[in-house]
Amino acid sequence: MFALDHKITLNIETLEAANLCDRFEAGDLVKIGELVYTGYEADRHSRYKWERRTQAAMDLAMQVQKSKTFPWVGASNVAFPLITIGALQFHSRAYPALISGIDVVKCRVIGDDPDSSKKARANRISTHMSWQVLEQDASWEEQKDRLLINLPIVGSVFVKSYWSADKGYKVAETVLAQDFVLDYWAKSVEACPRKTHVVPFFRNDLHSRIKRGMFRNVSEEAWYSQPSAPQEQSAQDTKRDNRLGQQPPSPDETTPYICLEQHLDLDLDGDGYAEPYIITIEGSSKAVLRIVAGFDREEDIERNKQGEIISIRRQEYFTKYEFIPSPDGGIMGVGFGVLLGPLNESTNTLINQLIDAGTWAVTAGGFLGRGAKIRGGVYTFAPLEWKRVDSSGDDLRKNIVPHEVREPSAVLFQLLSLLINYVNRVAGTTDPMVGENPGQNTPAETMRTMVQEGQRIYSGVFKRVWRCMKEEFKKGYVLNGLYLPVRQRFGKSQLALREDYLGSPDEVVPAADPNISSDSMQVTQAQLLKAAAASTPGYDLEEVERRYLKAIKIDAIDQVYPGIKKTGMPKDTKLQIAEMKSQVEMAWLEADKMRFVLELQEESRMNNAEISKIAAEIENMRASTEGDAADRQIGLMNAILGSLKTRNDVLMKRMDVMIKGLELRREKTTDTGYVRRLERTPSNTSGASSASLSARGA
Repeated sequence: MFALDHKITLNIETLEAANLCDRFEAGDLVKIGELVYTGYEADRHSRYKWERRTQAAMDLAMQVQKSKTFPWVGASNVAFPLITIGALQFHSRAYPALISGIDVVKCRVIGDDPDSSKKARANRISTHMSWQVLEQDASWEEQKDRLLINLPIVGSVFVKSYWSADKGYKVAETVLAQDFVLDYWAKSVEACPRKTHVVPFFRNDLHSRIKRGMFRNVSEEAWYSQPSAPQEQSAQDTKRDNRLGQQPPSPDETTPYICLEQHLDLDLDGDGYAEPYIITIEGSSKAVLRIVAGFDREEDIERNKQGEIISIRRQEYFTKYEFIPSPDGGIMGVGFGVLLGPLNESTNTLINQLIDAGTWAVTAGGFLGRGAKIRGGVYTFAPLEWKRVDSSGDDLRKNIVPHEVREPSAVLFQLLSLLINYVNRVAGTTDPMVGENPGQNTPAETMRTMVQEGQRIYSGVFKRVWRCMKEEFKKGYVLNGLYLPVRQRFGKSQLALREDYLGSPDEVVPAADPNISSDSMQVTQAQLLKAAAASTPGYDLEEVERRYLKAIKIDAIDQVYPGIKKTGMPKDTKLQIAEMKSQVEMAWLEADKMRFVLELQEESRMNNAEISKIAAEIENMRASTEGDAADRQIGLMNAILGSLKTRNDVLMKRMDVMIKGLELRREKTTDTGYVRRLERTPSNTSGASSASLSARGA
């Protein structure tokens, strides 16, 4: 039973303290340091087999070539990149699907929202959290890139979400599985009572934390007053250095100290209930640097009526990303390194055997008998070169006996093809999935079905990664609710409010669609949605259009498509067609009537000319001729003149009527109601022309 000489009191000061080390005696700190290190070693021992499998998987993924002496020194040593191809294919699909554009985090609206206040809050949270991960935390996207390439090989990667006092904002730090030690048989990260994060700290990092009061002042202790002792190279570290082509540096002032940050349950107040704490020690000396409570609020403590602690809800910082759950029930996930490792090693063996067999067949030697009189030494031949020997040709044939060498086995090559084929099935890296044409004249629907079926493995893993990212964002949501300033300006003129983060963190999810793991699927979905919105009323057409533009990866959507509110509602298609029809009809009518008006004007001009001519003749006759005959002739000509003037008046009135009719027609066609009535009344150009002709004939 763990016992301390001095116990602490659990109160609000304990929760808010930056370091509890000053509340313990030196002997108690030694006991705590030993307890932390012993637990760390026990957890490492529980996952010893997992570490060995992971080391072998990483060697295959990094294509590490090991020295070989069989079947001879310098034999073939090819590492076939089966695991590497599978990891790259998953990474190339998951990375752009999860992180696309500037929308990474999305806040959902749950429940009724009559005044759109929930939608406005959701938009503020979505914009602010997306800005936090893409802009404020500059390393977030880079670390996600590393996570998604390591995850398919190892099977598990962890993310540590915390509020950084140094930086002043929340940080999501990627923690590789080999640097996060917990009991292999734990059910989950949240339920595990002890987990250790291996953290390297440079001397300046320790110095800064000591001066801030975060770490205990250890400046006078022996281990701190000298350079960090070289860490004992474990088998895992040695293999990792070999993979990277590195050697551990000799210890100096820049050598980091390896510290262990352990999250564990420990009864430090002696009430019988082990409270959650975070204890940091230096690995080589086991010196305790920091002790803080593992929960943030007094509301996290559940007590009975007597005031005794029943349970405490721990503040969880770690999120586990898992590729495939382990079939044996262990907490560490399974990646391609475990699934494909034996097949990859067998493939390497077969390839090397085939290459060695080919080398032996090309360069095979043999036996020389005593009858072959050839000078000693190495003989080399060039084309068209002949060597002189002291033996006859018959003696050479009898005394030179070559090895019996077989050609590379066709059976081994077929077996190699079989292994690679099944590896591709497991990894989902068949020909269509890596962009290769499986054959000519393959129907399009068959190709789409093949690609869709090949993506099912990736779809399941992608949805699992999406769920893990959701848990990470929920932790970031909680941290914003605890530490974000009351009002924070970000971007150009945007505002984030802490009160927005006081709701349920279940509302926050990744903006990516968990059911879509490729660009083609996203574009197809957007096209189907757009087609449905065009044929069925009730859709938000502006939102549908924005989703379509986002699916085809158009930048600056707000500039390309500002929306209906800014550009105005477009006219109905049927209304536009009716307007075009009426405009064409009006143009024909106007042309026909204008032609008729021009004919009337021409007739009026000719009448005026005739009137002028007759009037002139009447004046001549009056001046030159007298008598009854002249009077009768003048009277007849006056009658004709009056008839022409009457005809002219009729023509002018008809022209006025035609012009007023054209003006009225223009006024009517500008009326929307008239256009709609015109659309329901079928008409054509020939009908309009015949109506004009009949009017002109009248």
